[in-house]
Amino acid sequence: MTPRKVGILTAGGLAPCLSSAVGGLIERYREMAPEVEIICYRNGYQGLLLGDSFKVSAAFVESAALLHGFGGSPLGNSRVKFTNVKDCVKRGFVKEGEDPLAVAAKQLLADGIDVLHTIGGDDTNTAAAELAKFLKKSGHVLTVIGLPKTVDNDVFPVAQSLGAWTAAEEGARFFENVVGEHSANPRMLIVHEVMGRTCGWLTAATAHVYRERLAKRTFCPELGFSAAAFDVHGVYIPELALDITHEAKRLKHVMDKVGCVNIFVSEGAGVESIVAAMEARGETVLRDAFGHVKLDSVNIGQWFGKQFADMLEAEKVLVQKSGYFARSAPANALDLRLIKSCVDAAVECALKGESGVIGHDEDAGGRLHAIDFKRIKGGKPFDVNTPWFQGLLVAIQQQSLS
Repeated sequence: MTPRKVGILTAGGLAPCLSSAVGGLIERYREMAPEVEIICYRNGYQGLLLGDSFKVSAAFVESAALLHGFGGSPLGNSRVKFTNVKDCVKRGFVKEGEDPLAVAAKQLLADGIDVLHTIGGDDTNTAAAELAKFLKKSGHVLTVIGLPKTVDNDVFPVAQSLGAWTAAEEGARFFENVVGEHSANPRMLIVHEVMGRTCGWLTAATAHVYRERLAKRTFCPELGFSAAAFDVHGVYIPELALDITHEAKRLKHVMDKVGCVNIFVSEGAGVESIVAAMEARGETVLRDAFGHVKLDSVNIGQWFGKQFADMLEAEKVLVQKSGYFARSAPANALDLRLIKSCVDAAVECALKGESGVIGHDEDAGGRLHAIDFKRIKGGKPFDVNTPWFQGLLVAIQQQSLS
């Protein structure tokens, strides 16, 4: 049975897929079921709780293809957790004594929504599943179809999250300019901090893409620039233990030989031990509505810079973060193809009344389908045995041996 009314929202942090996914869904509905009415909730679950939405107009539909060229989200995002009632009350989304889940469900009923498309990470999509479960108890069937958005690429069992490929490419482009700063000061240590709370995929992929792009450049030592000075000399991610004394000794050799050191660091690398030390000193560590540590308050890049600076005898330390540059970019060609296949599958599932998160299922031979919400979980670690990453580590080690 074709749904009468469809809702769309984007939530969580930004990723280079949100605008394209919204545009793609609207385009596909126009092709498959043009009679369906589509409404969009502004600012994710905040808009749903407040009843802040708009109907997709004919003009919006006609211009939807333009969204593939934009980053950010045309609907706006927010971080809202239904079970964090205190936070929802504090921010004015619900009144004292109200259940945010019930308020959201009531709004969906009032809007007559048959299908809800959520574009977000595991928190966004599991929250949508809870909404469907809540509504089912009252006899209302809501089809919920999630699209996995995260630059961390850490949603289990989804093989590739929307936007992650673009984020890696954009992070590499970012560093292509930053790395030139090594010529601004002798013995420069450049720390490139990359997003990735518990998963090092993005840091590893960014370094890998950067080195692929670097290999296509022509260097002439006689002109004053060597390939070694532009290379990546260290990659630090949550999945790998760090012997900082051993690494400092290795990097000191690179610094003495090349005159600079460039390292890529995941924003979540070593964060647990750093937070524990901060709290032991009586310092307050800020957390968001989900209880996640606000990583800006920890500042991993600065921490790595301070740890290595003296040991490498660095004259200057430069810490640069590519996160906001990368995550707000428009989707690249690889992601556009992935988004297209996923939104097509999402609309197909909507027309069949099939709920789940759309993705290539690692436990089903990479099959693209609606994965049961019960199987969706964030925090999937990066497989450090991935061949391209092992090749990257070997190349980095060889620099200190030459």
